Amino acid sequence: MTTTEPEAQGAAALAAHVIATEESRRAEQAEGPDLLPDDLLPGVGGEGMPLRAALREGGVSLIAVLTLLLVIEEFDRAAITVLGPDIQSALGVSDTTLIGLSSLGGVVLVLATIPFASLGDRVNRTRILGFAVLVYSAFVALTGRVVNAFQMALARMGTGFGSSANIPLAPSIISDQYPLPSRVRMLAIEGMGRTVGQVAGPLAVGVLAAAIGGGDAWRTVLLIFAVPAFVLGLATLRLRDPKRGRLEQEAVLGETIDIDDPPVRIGAVFQRLKKVRTYYFMVMGIGVLGFALVAVPGLMSLLLKNESRYSYGAYTRGWIFSVSLLGQFIAVPIAATLGERLFRKNPPQLLRVMGLFVVLYGVFMTVGLRFSAPALLIGFWMLANTCLGVGFVTMRPAIASIVPFRMRSQAFALVGVYIFLMGGFFGGLLGGAISDATSERTALSIIVPPAAIIGGLLIVYGSRFMRGDISLCVAELIEERDERARMTADPENIPVLQVRNVDASYGPLQVLFDVNFEVRRGETVALLGTNGAGKSTIMKAIAGLLMPDRGVVRFNGRTVTLVAPEMRVAMGMVQVPGGEALFNSMTVRENLDIWSRLVEDKDERAASIERVQRVFPQIAERMDQRAGSMSGGQQQMLALGKALMLQPELLLIDELSLGLAPVVVQELLEVIANLKAEGVTMLIVEQSVNVALSIADRAVFMERGQVRFEGPAADLIERGDLLRAVFLSGEGA
Repeated sequence: MTTTEPEAQGAAALAAHVIATEESRRAEQAEGPDLLPDDLLPGVGGEGMPLRAALREGGVSLIAVLTLLLVIEEFDRAAITVLGPDIQSALGVSDTTLIGLSSLGGVVLVLATIPFASLGDRVNRTRILGFAVLVYSAFVALTGRVVNAFQMALARMGTGFGSSANIPLAPSIISDQYPLPSRVRMLAIEGMGRTVGQVAGPLAVGVLAAAIGGGDAWRTVLLIFAVPAFVLGLATLRLRDPKRGRLEQEAVLGETIDIDDPPVRIGAVFQRLKKVRTYYFMVMGIGVLGFALVAVPGLMSLLLKNESRYSYGAYTRGWIFSVSLLGQFIAVPIAATLGERLFRKNPPQLLRVMGLFVVLYGVFMTVGLRFSAPALLIGFWMLANTCLGVGFVTMRPAIASIVPFRMRSQAFALVGVYIFLMGGFFGGLLGGAISDATSERTALSIIVPPAAIIGGLLIVYGSRFMRGDISLCVAELIEERDERARMTADPENIPVLQVRNVDASYGPLQVLFDVNFEVRRGETVALLGTNGAGKSTIMKAIAGLLMPDRGVVRFNGRTVTLVAPEMRVAMGMVQVPGGEALFNSMTVRENLDIWSRLVEDKDERAASIERVQRVFPQIAERMDQRAGSMSGGQQQMLALGKALMLQPELLLIDELSLGLAPVVVQELLEVIANLKAEGVTMLIVEQSVNVALSIADRAVFMERGQVRFEGPAADLIERGDLLRAVFLSGEGA
């Protein structure tokens, strides 16, 4: 067929328009999210706050208890590390087994941290933490009673479970309790508890072991350390849990708002956090660094005992570990003060400093291993640990600033996952294997340099996205405040469905760009566009099958962006996916019976099946026929029938008429018209403009991932530029 000149000109003009639009969009995407001015970013700009004022406003008891918790945790770890050779002799295990047992608590920590964090984002955090600390104290005591490697493994798993709650909950509580201008210092103070424990712990372990004497001194040491852990657990139960996100809300909105959203699912939070680019590169860097972090203490203890030039006992190894950490007492407070100034002036500098000092940790550690003289080895080890302490001062304040407060506990938890699972456990095993095959010094020289350099550079790279990620958090707060104000002013007209500022991607390919539209109660909205416009993608995001990069999905005024798909169904949001709604190998009756199990009441269950048969007589005639053998129209009817069984408040229909004969489409339209008359709210993905105009009150037209039109369906006829795109693609019939 020959193309006429007007058609060719029209196609060329459309192609030119598409190319120009795509180039403009890619340029905007390269620039990243819109950056807000500093006066809208919480904690950026303004003046500092004296520490005394921060403690007066936030209280002393909370920071004191949380700091002491870290101290006692490190005392326990110091006992396992410093007395590791004695435990090895008592249990009769190899280097690899010993390091594996020491690291096993980290594996359980990985498994338990996420559930604790999920609870911490929904219920009272101080009570959860107090309970976990009491469990921890019990297993510390039990560790001192083990008689073989299996019992030791169980005991360390128990301590890992008990200590796992502290990682996500303590920094989350501090971030909500103490004023923003003091956040870096307050988190540093709590973190110094770990340094105090690391410095005083080995020395205390060495002194206690020497005073007690004998090969079983390690057992008594652990029993002693269990007592203060129990006391701190009781004290934690009495602490007050601050309101989540209070400080950011006050800084951005000037007030706090009450949140009544459904609980979020762990998997959704994980997927959403991967979209926070600063966080993603930070935890990847920390995960790589984890190969060194867990292996170094155990290998250094074995090196100081086994190499003939040292052959140090527990007491000497204890004070050497303490000396190696002394530099942090001077450097960390200075770094915290300077870190707050850096954040107020330029937030990305916070992460650049962290990455730089992580790299320096690897440099000093590697150089120190070249020396055999104890003074030089210990001196460079101290410099390396000082750099590590300075770098980690900035980590948790950065996370608190770039992650929305709803999932802050889970963000802190995933740091532990990346350290102990991605790097720590496997790094410990790798270090032990290399040590058994060669020597401890060789193992450290192989593991530390690449872990520190690659980890530090990943963190530095992630800093470029920090200001944009903070801006996104602030923009979400402002949008939520404005939307709640609108709902309060007009509670009778809250949209059933609200899609705001949604971006979405498949891997590195972004397919949705700032999508916004609403579906009001009782109306039918047609979602139109060509193939590849993003219609099915936004439907997946609405149903919870795809996690948006950013933006909000609300159902009856409640945010469901991070809510599981099955919970959305329970709330009344039901989707009919295009071509994926049936079990084709089962009969119609079996399809309906399985789906009816979602209806709890047995009488209602039977009535719902009868309703489907009444609405779709063709389905009633084929109850014993295999679903996959029916025609396309009949399969679509069965899919609609299954959705109607749940009496949806919002019905999402993907590809209503695709591939169906006109007579079948007409039958489906009659069903849709009846549902519309019953007041069912519907969002229908449709490619045919004619079909859409026959059923829809309003239309949303999408092109290349963006909403180009939203309004009455009849008004779409006047948009020739949009309709031309549809008909030129051959999809407008």
